[in-house]
Amino acid sequence: MSTITRRIVPAIAIAGTMMLVATGCVAGENAGASESDDAAATGEWSSDTLTVDFATYNPLSLVIKDQGILEDIVGDDVDVEWVQSAGSNKANELLRSGSVDVGSTAGSAALLARANGSPIQVIDIYSQPEWSAIVVGPDSGITSLEDLAGTSIAATKGTDPYFFLLQALEEGGLSLDDVEVQNLQHADGRAALDGGSVDAWAGLDPIMAAAEVESGDQLIYRNVDFNTYGFLNATEDFINNHADLAQAVVDAYEQARVWALENPEETAELLAEVAGIDIEVATTVIEERSNLDVNGIPGDAQLEVLEKIAPVLVDSGDVQGGQESVDKALETIINATFAEKAAKGE
Repeated sequence: MSTITRRIVPAIAIAGTMMLVATGCVAGENAGASESDDAAATGEWSSDTLTVDFATYNPLSLVIKDQGILEDIVGDDVDVEWVQSAGSNKANELLRSGSVDVGSTAGSAALLARANGSPIQVIDIYSQPEWSAIVVGPDSGITSLEDLAGTSIAATKGTDPYFFLLQALEEGGLSLDDVEVQNLQHADGRAALDGGSVDAWAGLDPIMAAAEVESGDQLIYRNVDFNTYGFLNATEDFINNHADLAQAVVDAYEQARVWALENPEETAELLAEVAGIDIEVATTVIEERSNLDVNGIPGDAQLEVLEKIAPVLVDSGDVQGGQESVDKALETIINATFAEKAAKGE
């Protein structure tokens, strides 16, 4: 438990237009609406364990874990286990293996996983961040995207920074053939840049913000439109068989959102503590690059962003079934049931 005061807020409706999604309806999608209410009242949950990830790129997960919000919702009858995700790729691996029931990724990473056969759906939106950029060292001669030709770039495949890199290269008239990509986890990418073993890095906050302050690294290209939303995902098996617990997790996220928006300074302090970064860096991430004031209901806004990035995924060769697999994933990745219910305060 951190030194931050433990406060639990009641669930309230989040402002914004309720987006009813026609796509993505699968068997069991509407299950659990009354079951979750009954479980909360009686303590008879569908499982006695619940495993959820937390990540420094997902501030709401830190609030939930720190304040015990989820534990308060499910009570003593469910053992809540927390597993840290180092990146969207790792969260997807945890979901695919069954090591977590609910995991947080970037939208692009969720789409890639779904397109490649992972049966996940997004059940809540935790942020609309600007968490990716192209980063170079303080003394680098690279000042534009065009200058990346012939360079070595660190990036974590299967994550938003990697897809940011693909879009940035295209924007600069380049392709993957024009650069050498070193597939490194986010923290290792920063270390490689600072150590001089790569020329550039497709960065991720809060590590990227820390690199700016601590190492003097420069963000040579930013584009908020190339960043996808923060997706909270669960497998279809978990959704269909443990809808009560899926609802509990989404309810916890919406409570945490209210608290984080009302307490940005405390949220930054929590991020600084968990990530091991200076408070100034954490404040930049929370107040300038993490839009938590976003509708938690997944729908058209997220699909619009994913549709833009879909051709990039296909062209990258990372999707096993090509355009057909991506199209099918887009049709089935959304499950708005739980977030809709949480937003209504039910």
